[in-house]
Amino acid sequence: MKKLLIAIIAIMLTLSFAACAAPASSDDTSASEAPAATEAPAATEASEEPSEAATDDAAQDLSWQAIEEKGSFTLGFDETFAPMGFKDNSGEHVGFDLELAKEVASRLGLELTLQPIDWDSKELELTNGNIDVIWNGLTITDARKEDMLFSNPYMNNRQIVIVAADSGITSIADLAGKIVAAQTESSAMEAIEAQPEVKDTFGELIESPDYVEAIMELKQGSVDAVVIDEIMGRYYIAEDDTPEFYTVLEDNFGEEQYGIAFRLGEQAFRDKVQEALDAIIADGKGAEISKKWFNEDILIVG
Repeated sequence: MKKLLIAIIAIMLTLSFAACAAPASSDDTSASEAPAATEAPAATEASEEPSEAATDDAAQDLSWQAIEEKGSFTLGFDETFAPMGFKDNSGEHVGFDLELAKEVASRLGLELTLQPIDWDSKELELTNGNIDVIWNGLTITDARKEDMLFSNPYMNNRQIVIVAADSGITSIADLAGKIVAAQTESSAMEAIEAQPEVKDTFGELIESPDYVEAIMELKQGSVDAVVIDEIMGRYYIAEDDTPEFYTVLEDNFGEEQYGIAFRLGEQAFRDKVQEALDAIIADGKGAEISKKWFNEDILIVG
């Protein structure tokens, strides 16, 4: 009887311990089934996305490949902008920028196509693919950087004021009440617009279709002053039959730099042209071309 009682008590104790142990076993199982392991792949996939996007962006820039396959690139320029790119007396397109571009094209194994354009629609010509570069005394500005990709600057420039020597005008302050001309959509016009306190004193601001007409109007007395790129202005004075008619004010509308413009996103093409231009400047060929047009080396390393 006593043995039976002991056995019954032992069985009851065993069942009691099993019941107490069951919850602990269930908790352990729940902890081992936490979802952390299933979330790791998602984190890995997210971290891979930037590198894939960067790869896609790099793969999309086939600009140099396209130019190389075509075997040429088209340069847009204002054919009245001497001495950078213009039509000479024989009807041939010549100029410092054009000669520099031909040397770049030669070193890249390409042909160069010259395409005269309306300067006030230059950005549209580039964006629409009618030309591949704008290379014609183009000033680098923050506004233009929003629409075009630029090379390093290769030349310094200023926006000067040309007046008749006998006009009595000796400073920008003397332009108050006067008729001032500049080419439409030019960096000169932008420089004037950037100084409204000066512009507002003018009697009138004329937007000329090109600088040839503006200089002609100055000589005829239709305007009192012309704001123009120094490179071009001094060239026209030197080439004029009566250079003594003109004078250049000491005041100016600001210093700037020229660059070559490409379509946004065409970094590969831009870099190839930049490499060739850097080599031309480094080996002295650029100085040779510069001295031909300006009697001195005015190229800079950007």
